[in-house]
Amino acid sequence: MKRALIAAGLLIFGTAKAQPQLVDGVVAVVGKNIVLKSNVDNQFKSLQEKGLTDNSAERCRIFEDLLFEKLLLHQADIDSIFVSPEEVDLAIDRRLNSFIQQIGSKQRLEQYYKKSVVEIKEEMQPFVEDQMIAQKMLREVTKDIEITPTEVRSFYKSLPEDSLPLINSQVEYAQIIKYPEVSPEAKQEAIDRLNDLRQRIEDGSSFSTMAVLYSEDPGSAKNGGEYTGIKRGQFVKEFEAVAFNLKVGEISEPFRTEYGYHIVQLQKRRGEELDLRHILIKPKISQENLQKAREFLDSVRTLIIDKKVSFIEAAEKFSEDENSKLNGGMVMNPQTSDTRWETGQLDKGIFYTVDKLEVGRVSEPSLFRTPDEKEGFRLIKLLNKTEPHRADLKTDYQIIQNVARQQKESDAIQKWIDEKLKTTYVRVNNEYFNCEFQRNWIKRSSQYVE
Repeated sequence: MKRALIAAGLLIFGTAKAQPQLVDGVVAVVGKNIVLKSNVDNQFKSLQEKGLTDNSAERCRIFEDLLFEKLLLHQADIDSIFVSPEEVDLAIDRRLNSFIQQIGSKQRLEQYYKKSVVEIKEEMQPFVEDQMIAQKMLREVTKDIEITPTEVRSFYKSLPEDSLPLINSQVEYAQIIKYPEVSPEAKQEAIDRLNDLRQRIEDGSSFSTMAVLYSEDPGSAKNGGEYTGIKRGQFVKEFEAVAFNLKVGEISEPFRTEYGYHIVQLQKRRGEELDLRHILIKPKISQENLQKAREFLDSVRTLIIDKKVSFIEAAEKFSEDENSKLNGGMVMNPQTSDTRWETGQLDKGIFYTVDKLEVGRVSEPSLFRTPDEKEGFRLIKLLNKTEPHRADLKTDYQIIQNVARQQKESDAIQKWIDEKLKTTYVRVNNEYFNCEFQRNWIKRSSQYVE
């Protein structure tokens, strides 16, 4: 049931362009909440278009997931659980920004749906608000659930061997990162270029055109450097310190962030929300400085191999990766908050490096690029590697613990549904009577929506 609340956010505006529709029909009522035929049809159509299903049973699953969402909303209303308009607006902005990145620009998004961003936001608002309230109610249902080591062991022993999770090859690794220094001349060159562009814009050139031609920000250059609906906390602090102090139409002086040097023009201000354009110029790294960074890490590697310093000590002293240097260089997997990575989750460069390493060995310095095209070198130490295997309680305890907790949460959710259905008004359209539901949504054969 929980998967409905996860998937629903991907299905909104996930179908083709809106087409004229007949008057919608109500196919279920849960408390005071209704399920519309279009709710089911749109999600089913989205899955079909993505090639994920063409099975009528999937329509029943979607319908039951929607019934569950409406039950959560019904109980949330009783328990006075709600989300603020500000929380909903922020969630909508995050989703829209994701859609815009995928489709290329705000203009292309508006062209695709034949609606303005404001109209799209208005249509998303009730869907997103319902999803957020349902998720909050679901967290209330499962918030007190804990799993003990005894329960984990019992769960593990209860599983047939062929039902144990199959664990792909996993690795643990640590790294030391060194970025090449930027020369004062390269910094000044970037500032001079931005000053020149700023003057050209003030003399009448289009900021948007200059951004398309010269900005080195891959996320916004093709869109004329535009970012819309910016709120505090979305950009690095140096960028926000400048942007939020500009007047509408004003162009900033060049300023520096970790990504390079920028100029920003404020387009619109709506309270504490900004629309702006910016141009990013990255100082050029010389081959000489790249080579110096590589040679530096090569000397660090020699110190580690000669046992004059441990990898942990070297990481703390020399690494420029703030996320790992104080953890001995060990890199956390953000998807699991664990130190283990399935090989398929690894960056290609890291995968090819660890694939050739023996456990305990340190690689030679290798060049890499961050997502924003920043170049650096890194040493990698392979700490551990496992082969594909069935989950084992000794080596895969956390994975089994997570599966056991998920099962316990699922049991609690099912129990909660059963209890609430005893006191909640539910009516279902008879076209869904043939569905094989997990729960008893249809209490009596006469209880249906015409």
